[in-house]
Amino acid sequence: MSLARLITAQQLAGSLPQSLLIDCRFALEDPSHGQRSYLEGHLPGARFLDLERDLSGPVEPGVTGRHPLPEPQRLIRRLREIGVDNDSRIVLYDDGPGAFAARAWWLLAWLGKRNDVYLLDGGLAAWRQAGLPLEAHECSAECGTFTGQPDPQMLIEATELARQLADFQLLDARAQPRFRGDVEPLDPVAGHIPGAICAPFSENLGGDGRFLAPDQLRQRFLSISDGDARPLVAYCGSGVTACHNLFAMSLAGLGLPRLYAGSWSEWITDPARPVARGDS
Repeated sequence: MSLARLITAQQLAGSLPQSLLIDCRFALEDPSHGQRSYLEGHLPGARFLDLERDLSGPVEPGVTGRHPLPEPQRLIRRLREIGVDNDSRIVLYDDGPGAFAARAWWLLAWLGKRNDVYLLDGGLAAWRQAGLPLEAHECSAECGTFTGQPDPQMLIEATELARQLADFQLLDARAQPRFRGDVEPLDPVAGHIPGAICAPFSENLGGDGRFLAPDQLRQRFLSISDGDARPLVAYCGSGVTACHNLFAMSLAGLGLPRLYAGSWSEWITDPARPVARGDS
């Protein structure tokens, strides 16, 4: 059974009392955007998790990428603080594309919470388009009882990847200009990991900002793989938008490939690791 589940705004509106909503909004260019936007208006009853404070660990310059994985027990404590239990029905959302919500989804799956976790299809934008209400106060919650255990099989580390680079098919979730190395607005080195294929996460969505149908997503990723039987590894700039590709692949029934969580921003901390530019 796929770990990826979507819920529409209308479906969620009819089941709000049974759902624990988590607002995951964030903006790379404005780290205060998520918290500020949450306080200005959020889905009724939603709690807030911040990408950098809650869904990432501390950055170690020259060692980690920009959004290293959080320490598991710290994240578990934070999830309890916002009311998460093992059997909670969780709905995650962000401004719309779903990249930050997908990061939270992946982290929950990593910790073993794999049932009853949904992404709001179209995010806050879809909720607003449906004319559904928002509220503008911070929501408190009784402490939850969530327990979790990280699954190392969902990850691949830089040392293993570098040692066996030819054994994997890498999917880079960044847009083409960053993949090619034409521009690099966030990291000190431009380009991509050699042998990777550009698979922009934005192409998992239709023009309405909602996920493509599972059969369309399946065709997309099968076309990208082009019959390559090597195990897939997902990465991006810092391990966030790669989770969107992982969600989409799971939604398409293609399983859940491993994540290189450090991604490009960690890869380039070691000058001995190779760098490629251009389309391949």
